[in-house]
Amino acid sequence: MTFWEHLDELRGCLIRIVIAALVAAVVAFCFKDLLFSIVLAPKESDFVTYRLFEKIVGHIDDFHVGLINVDIAQQFLTHMKVAFYMGLLVVSPYVIYVMFGFISPALYKSERRFAVRAVGGGYLMFLAGVALNYFIIFPLTFRFLGTYQVSNDVVNMISLTSYIGMLLTMSLIMGAIFELPILSWLLATMGILTATPMKKYRRHAIVAILILAAIITPTGDAFTLTIVSLPIYLLYELSVLVVSHTCSRKDVNSNKPNLT
Repeated sequence: MTFWEHLDELRGCLIRIVIAALVAAVVAFCFKDLLFSIVLAPKESDFVTYRLFEKIVGHIDDFHVGLINVDIAQQFLTHMKVAFYMGLLVVSPYVIYVMFGFISPALYKSERRFAVRAVGGGYLMFLAGVALNYFIIFPLTFRFLGTYQVSNDVVNMISLTSYIGMLLTMSLIMGAIFELPILSWLLATMGILTATPMKKYRRHAIVAILILAAIITPTGDAFTLTIVSLPIYLLYELSVLVVSHTCSRKDVNSNKPNLT
């Protein structure tokens, strides 16, 4: 196809993606009660994470953090924003399928297999990061900060926009951070990264992780910093293992005798 025919094909793909995302967002908007029962669940003491911790460590005090709204149109705008992001998350497999269908004809068979592994792995790792934030990092952070008081005379009044903004921001950040093993695998496959410097500068990496966690943490407390830093460090160690395995396989393949 010509350049303009490729642009027409791309435009058709983008139109299908936009339509699918809008339809999913409208559906999510219509199921308001179900949508916000999911989004607001971490602020209640009967959330699954708190119940699980209660079984592990024993009794945990019940708590309830109420949310307030101070702008007349903010609840409606928040409803629209949350429905859009939820719809986009639901149709994200279709988005990847459409975009890959546009790109794949230009790839060789080996490149196509490589792209499937990279895109599929990256997508699953992003979802894993979002899930970890929703079930572990955000609930524990919100419970600590939402119930923390410097004095009984000071009452916490958390706005709806603050809650939603913190949840979305932390979800996107953790989803992006979980791409670290995939990025390391890509760099190792291209011969740019090896496990030796990653092991040698592990202490430097820990300091960098703490700095990164301090930057991306929406609050400045040590509790949230620890909660965010630990998964990033575990991802770094996973990346070291991935790079080591990838480099070992490359060495084995390069040492095989050429019989052709």
